[in-house]
Amino acid sequence: MKNEKKRTYLLMTLPILALFICFNTIPLIQGVIYSFTNSRGFGSYDYVGLRNYIDLFQDLRVGKSYLFTIKLAIGSTIVVNVISLILALALNSKIRAKSFFRAAYFLPNILGSLVVGYIFNYFFTYIMPAFFQMLGTDALSTSILSNTKTAWIGVLIVCAWQAIAMNTIIYISGLQTVPEEVYEAGDLDGATGWARFKNLTFPLIIPFFTINMVLSVKNFLMVFDQIMALTQGGPAQSTESISYLIYKNGMAGGQFGFQSANAVVFFIVIVTISVLQMRFSSKKEEQL
Repeated sequence: MKNEKKRTYLLMTLPILALFICFNTIPLIQGVIYSFTNSRGFGSYDYVGLRNYIDLFQDLRVGKSYLFTIKLAIGSTIVVNVISLILALALNSKIRAKSFFRAAYFLPNILGSLVVGYIFNYFFTYIMPAFFQMLGTDALSTSILSNTKTAWIGVLIVCAWQAIAMNTIIYISGLQTVPEEVYEAGDLDGATGWARFKNLTFPLIIPFFTINMVLSVKNFLMVFDQIMALTQGGPAQSTESISYLIYKNGMAGGQFGFQSANAVVFFIVIVTISVLQMRFSSKKEEQL
């Protein structure tokens, strides 16, 4: 009986493992190999050793894209988690039509990122400037996406608007694991408001906070669809994310080998940041 169960589990696991190796591991290995070549994505190529990696760290455009992506990831992560936690606390309380509000706030998550991006592009380009022109506000009478100083704010708004949905659901799941007895004991000690949240609620949902932080940073570092729909890296390459740069110059710009090296470095950066986040959060959990 045990052997039959093991065989069944093995038969269920092997096809998934094969698909993972085929569509994940093999392309990853090929990408690493191409990063040591001068490949244009087609035709013949030569191995160039570490030249792509050396040029990568000397390329100002690549450095600019890393700075923009990190700035966007930090800003979006803070905005998303603050708003999501506030919404989760509200939606977890005893209010009417709680299920309706949860469904309404989750709606952005089921919409395609490109669709959302194009809708917001129209809003930022036509509706918002027209509205502020009616109010006589010159500062916002033109699209924020056309200004190098404000375009990133538009990208941040769209990224946050769509990401808040999933983070809110995760926080609600965490809040529902907090035993009611904890709050009853806190009430006896006079813990209310901010003190109740800081000393009782937040320490108990730290694992969910960690999950949201790691996923948020990872997803925002890999931002692509919103850039494609809103700015396509403009104006003047001010909103060119790393993923978009890899796609644009690697797939269509003849820098396949060079951008493969960029992708390898980017992969290492994301893994390193995620590991550091997990370790930092684990230490915080132990202290609490």
